[in-house]
Amino acid sequence: MIEEIVIRDLGVIGEARLHIGPGFTALTGETGAGKTMILTALGLLLGERADSASVRRGQESAQVHGLWKLDSASTVSQEVGDRLAQADVDYEPSELIVSRTVSADGKSRASINARPVPAGLLTELGEKLVVVHGQSEQMRLKSPAAQREALDAFAGPGMAEALSQYQQDFLNWKTAQERLVELQTKASSRLQESQMIRAELEELDQADPKPGEDEELATIAERLNNSEAIRSAAAAAHEALSSESLGDVQDVLGLLSQARKSLESGAQFDSRLEPLASQLKELGIQARDVAGQIASLLASLEVDGERSLDEVQARRSVLIGLMRRFGPSLDQVISYRESASLRLLDLDSSEDQVTELQAQVEQMHHALVAQAREITQVRLAAGESLAQQVTEELHALAMPGSTLVVQVTPAELGPHGGDNIAILLSSYQGAEARPLGKGASGGELSRIMLAIEVVLAKTKSNPTFIFDEVDAGVGGAAAIEIGKRLARLAQQAQVIVVTHLAQVAAFSNTHLRVLKTHADEFTASDVVNLTEVARVEELARMLSGMSDSELARAHAAELWQLAKQQWPHA
Repeated sequence: MIEEIVIRDLGVIGEARLHIGPGFTALTGETGAGKTMILTALGLLLGERADSASVRRGQESAQVHGLWKLDSASTVSQEVGDRLAQADVDYEPSELIVSRTVSADGKSRASINARPVPAGLLTELGEKLVVVHGQSEQMRLKSPAAQREALDAFAGPGMAEALSQYQQDFLNWKTAQERLVELQTKASSRLQESQMIRAELEELDQADPKPGEDEELATIAERLNNSEAIRSAAAAAHEALSSESLGDVQDVLGLLSQARKSLESGAQFDSRLEPLASQLKELGIQARDVAGQIASLLASLEVDGERSLDEVQARRSVLIGLMRRFGPSLDQVISYRESASLRLLDLDSSEDQVTELQAQVEQMHHALVAQAREITQVRLAAGESLAQQVTEELHALAMPGSTLVVQVTPAELGPHGGDNIAILLSSYQGAEARPLGKGASGGELSRIMLAIEVVLAKTKSNPTFIFDEVDAGVGGAAAIEIGKRLARLAQQAQVIVVTHLAQVAAFSNTHLRVLKTHADEFTASDVVNLTEVARVEELARMLSGMSDSELARAHAAELWQLAKQQWPHA
């Protein structure tokens, strides 16, 4: 809700402070008094293009400041807060201060809560906070998307729940559909990949590498390359330890045995020889064990000799080739073999996945079609009710032959269902229904939008509405009906109306009058919040052009009392 607007040096307005309360605010004044400048000020706060010609003559710049009070729990406040957070602007959830400065040289500056921002950000926030119905900005519902949103909001919370579920299911269907297309598109590449993996696995299976085999083969190759030297050294050592071919020279085992026996013989005379004899006995056991191990090694050399060096090197070459392609280590080759097998299983099952996913996508589509049909039925019923209620409003607003038409026609399934929504107007009985705004004057279009907004306001939370020319071309009873409907709309939202008709202004909660004064060569305007007595005088002026006429005053007082009786808040 707009709480206050401060204007300085804009057009004929030197300085004005508008205190705008909740409900219905009427803005009146004589032609040329400066009402247009107030709308211009509002436009600047809403991000409209700045015009240096609007700067008051003789001044360097024009300034407009607006204070909005927000309901921190409302959806609009949350959306505004999210957008300000994205723009890195500090804000209070319950308050918003917007400023705009236009210099005489054409430069424009905008700020929110004293933080400089692009004018485009004001436009974005303005679309959430204010709806303007004026000479050039009648069509809040000009786009099919806006018309669909309005109809769905009018349909109530049941529609919101159905749409929410449908949109989630639609997203799941689209995701599954995209996955299916991806699988089908990549079928050829998957076939090529599976063929390549099969060939690789065939080669790996044939080679069948074992963990550590490359290191084992390297050791065997080293032994085979030096087998004679190894055999000679081992045989000589074995002969020295334990041999029957040494002739008169005893081997190590014999010498150790002889020495042990000599010590054992002397130990009977000197016990100190006993531990030495025991040590020689242990050395004999160890020497015999070493001799046995050497004998085993010589036997293994005979076994290695059965495997030629060429065979070992050929196997090593196979393993090295595998490591170059799938390695670099043999463990990585073995790991690749396992992962390739799993990948091949996945590729082989992809055809089954395609078939299964096709069935799933088809089933999801059938369910969506059923949901969309239910949404269509709700929209048809809501459209009929909306058209009937708005048509009744139009008849009361001096448009007796006009009929609102809400068309719900089939369309391809989309994120909002399977319907095209169009809100049309038939201007007279038997006339073809045409898009809103086609063939209607500015005043008629304001009344059309007023009728629609009054009906829609029953089902949703609303921003601030600004109406200009809503009373153009009407008077008398029709003007009173316009005033009543503006007052009704003001029960759901803040309404600001620029009007020339007393029958409209009488129903307002707050009445602001723009006064024009002349001083020297300058013309200035001010804005006054009228008291009850001043309101009657202004209503008299609007009725007859003579605020001091007793007859006009009596008529104005009667109108004022009528408005208060029907709308006690007025």
